[in-house]
Amino acid sequence: MENKYHLTREQNIFVAKRNIVDYIYSSANLEGISVTYPQTQAIYEGGEIEGLTTDEVVTINNLKHAWQFILETEDVPTNFNTLREIHKIVGANLIINCGNLRTTPVKMGGTDWIPGFPIESQIKEELEELLKIENETERAITIMLWAMRRQMFLDGNKRTAMLFANKIMIDNGCGIIQIPVRKQGVFFEKLVKFYETNEMEDLKNWIYDNAIDGMVL
Repeated sequence: MENKYHLTREQNIFVAKRNIVDYIYSSANLEGISVTYPQTQAIYEGGEIEGLTTDEVVTINNLKHAWQFILETEDVPTNFNTLREIHKIVGANLIINCGNLRTTPVKMGGTDWIPGFPIESQIKEELEELLKIENETERAITIMLWAMRRQMFLDGNKRTAMLFANKIMIDNGCGIIQIPVRKQGVFFEKLVKFYETNEMEDLKNWIYDNAIDGMVL
């Protein structure tokens, strides 16, 4: 796998800020929130909005704050503690015990597969190994899918995994991972298959071909 984009961090931040509302909009829809782009923009800009629950508005605002954390904190290391910090922001006022590994079982939509309990020492060891992947884009996608399947938190795992992966992408000028709303049906089909088999090559290649945004200079 090769990097699709070759940007500086500053250029990648420019791309992210230019399209930030679209990224939040697609992430919210990935979580099953039927928010429109205009509603997302209104919430992002601090305006009043009708037709959404309080939790849905909080979810979108938390995504905004998590993106701000990624874009405005250059020297934060890419490690387990940062992954936890992103989850704290994503889950604030929404998720029980946010930022901490779950201690209760969870079920996955669309499949009978049940993830095992996360053990901190194993999570850290697995993450450290994945961070050794040489190509930055492949590293980001692989860690994102690993974190989604690991289901280490009680909720918000997809949001957290994608934001953490995008920190890797941005820090290395590789663009932005975004699952477009119109392609999320295909993504979920492939994600469920990945959950059940733990074989990620098909989904990893699909993300590479369909879900990386950037700018050619």
